Amino acid sequence: MSDKKNLGHNSKKDFLNKPVEHIDITKFDSRKIISSMEKMSFVSRETANATKIYNEMLKDKNCTIFLTLAGSTSAAGCMHIYRDLVKYNMVDAIVATGASIIDMDFFEALGFKHYQGSQFQNDDELRKNYIDRIYDTYIDEDELQMCDKTIGEIADNLEPKAYTSREFIKEIGKYLKINSKKKGSLIETAYDNNVPIFCPAFTDSSAGFGLVMHQERNPNKHITIDSIREFRELTEIKIRSKGSGLFMIGGGVPKNFIQDTVICAELLGKDVDMHKYAIQITVADSRDGACSSSTLKEASSWGKVDTSKEQMVFAEATSVLPLIASDAYHTGEWKNRERKNFSEIF
Repeated sequence: MSDKKNLGHNSKKDFLNKPVEHIDITKFDSRKIISSMEKMSFVSRETANATKIYNEMLKDKNCTIFLTLAGSTSAAGCMHIYRDLVKYNMVDAIVATGASIIDMDFFEALGFKHYQGSQFQNDDELRKNYIDRIYDTYIDEDELQMCDKTIGEIADNLEPKAYTSREFIKEIGKYLKINSKKKGSLIETAYDNNVPIFCPAFTDSSAGFGLVMHQERNPNKHITIDSIREFRELTEIKIRSKGSGLFMIGGGVPKNFIQDTVICAELLGKDVDMHKYAIQITVADSRDGACSSSTLKEASSWGKVDTSKEQMVFAEATSVLPLIASDAYHTGEWKNRERKNFSEIF
């Protein structure tokens, strides 16, 4: 279809007519593909090695697995992968951007959808139709503002005090148990399985707008987010873990936040090991020092990550993550893991 005819005369329903369908890693078995990629080079071999390391994490009964999320892969079709990693006990805690958890997962739990679009569409026309674009994916801004308002309403009904993002997201999980239009969101699944979700830059999301509206309505008695205490909480998980591994999608604040728990624990006088395993899937370049903070080997110089079992995968995550996750699901090491239930320690 030519994009030229998309200029100037379309309505919102013309744009929002093809929902993104989230891939299901349980419906296909990627093990033969990963096995073949292991014999190749470049990103294929990186992907196969990352898969091997992830399966080692799952097999290691002492390993706490942290999933970190940055970027828009949830909107792009990976939302059910993250849910299933929680559902099948393949991750123990999550550190994410607020957008991944609120603007994407909570947004869909309310019954809204992301839609396939085009990166070549005239953005002025999208703006006239109140449609937001994430590369080739569309979101209805009216629906996103309903998400903002719902966050504010949840906050209105909570005891006015300081909450960590983990605590507030747990309250959202309680809300979704009763009010979700789409069951099986990442938030609700994490709530059901005692997997804590941390968003260290929580206000940089739909949650931020909602909480601003909440505080505007309640100038003297309102909730606020305590990011320092959540750093202590996440560090406590690291302290209680005999070993740890990182499965990182993108980089940014979530990647730094979880790696910094090693340093924070040391400053508190606790004897902890560096993260034993680490995988990062990213398209960021390392030559200008901006590889979403650093390569994993560089992080080792800071005392954060052991270099013996680490793999950088320089790929767009939606292209390789389904293969890694499907291989791990069908390999089945998760069946022998005990749940850590870290949400219960706070």
